[in-house]
Amino acid sequence: SGLVLVKNPHLDLMEEDVLYHLDLGTKTHDLPAMFGDIKFVCVGGSPNRMRAFAQFMQRELGLAGAGEDVADICAGSDRYAMYRAGPVLSISHGMGIPSISIMLHELIKLLHHAKCRDVTIIRIGTSGGLGIEAGSVVITDMAVDSSFQPRFEQAVLDDVVVRSTELDKDLAEELLACSRDIPDFPTLIGHTMCTYDFYEGQGRLDGALCSFSSEKKLEYLRRAYEAGVRNIEMESSAFAALCGLCGLKGESCRFHLL
Repeated sequence: SGLVLVKNPHLDLMEEDVLYHLDLGTKTHDLPAMFGDIKFVCVGGSPNRMRAFAQFMQRELGLAGAGEDVADICAGSDRYAMYRAGPVLSISHGMGIPSISIMLHELIKLLHHAKCRDVTIIRIGTSGGLGIEAGSVVITDMAVDSSFQPRFEQAVLDDVVVRSTELDKDLAEELLACSRDIPDFPTLIGHTMCTYDFYEGQGRLDGALCSFSSEKKLEYLRRAYEAGVRNIEMESSAFAALCGLCGLKGESCRFHLL
């Protein structure tokens, strides 16, 4: 039916669902009226970037108020920022798997309560590239862990649950086709490696701790490249797993800074 799924039977027993970190709720807000016609959700780490993106979408879509400031729907919370531009929702998710996971749980419930249909969600932002030209955009076909496997391991009570991290291949190809109209940004499809840390987890030599040599780092990155990894970041595995389980057509597009 195209509806956003939630796989939690306990929600049906709750008198009210409070989306605490978004400052929204099923009793305090008319979620279908506010969000029922949303078709695209773009998420990124920085509140300022997502605000700028919403303003950009206002101009591109020719909406009333284009060029003016946009209101933060989540202004009552200091965790995330959310902006709307017509059928496009722009939301920040912070940095790392725990932060994006909290936001996605509440976003997915929001879309479900609002009875949204056929929603596409795209993660936009920056990453570290691997063997690609600076300024390239990597469209993720699957997120992989530090062993280059397409899986997300989630600790649930005293169990470890393993979830798939493959993203929508048709959407990836569609985005790649769109990129041909933007020659300034080389674009490719590849694997994205998701880590739990910005420094040692990504092979950086400049953290407060470093337990490996530069030679070991380069050998590891060579193996990652041979396994199909083209960029490294800290959110894609949780993003892919949650979107896939809840019926959201999802994709991650990352801009390689260095």
